[in-house]
Amino acid sequence: MSLRPLPPFEQGLDSLFGYEELLYGDGEMRARIPVRAELLQPFGLVHGGLYAAVAETLASMGTYLGVHEQGMHAMGLSNSTSFLRPITAGNVHVHARAFHRGRTTWLWDVEISDDAGNLCAVTRMTIAVRPPRAESRG
Repeated sequence: MSLRPLPPFEQGLDSLFGYEELLYGDGEMRARIPVRAELLQPFGLVHGGLYAAVAETLASMGTYLGVHEQGMHAMGLSNSTSFLRPITAGNVHVHARAFHRGRTTWLWDVEISDDAGNLCAVTRMTIAVRPPRAESRG
């Protein structure tokens, strides 16, 4: 499958991460984020919150791209991230794959690795698929 680039995030939490690569395809997303001081926790490791947040973003965005033409929205429902080994320099590589595309939920597996291809974290994401919320009446 051929992956296509997405434009960088211009606002919100993801705009702080510094994506150098953000690609999408049918039920698949990839990203690359260079490690820099702002992404490290006090002991010099990439902060685990980055892994969890990027996994949720890619799974949510990938689901949205799959359902928005039907007028649906996508949002994180569950995020379970396990940390296997640290990343301290180089790049964070993220590969997300949808393995269930239901009417009301999509399930994703997300693998996070370092430049050497070592698996550093894994995430299982559940994404809710819902119609847009009605505008509240004032």
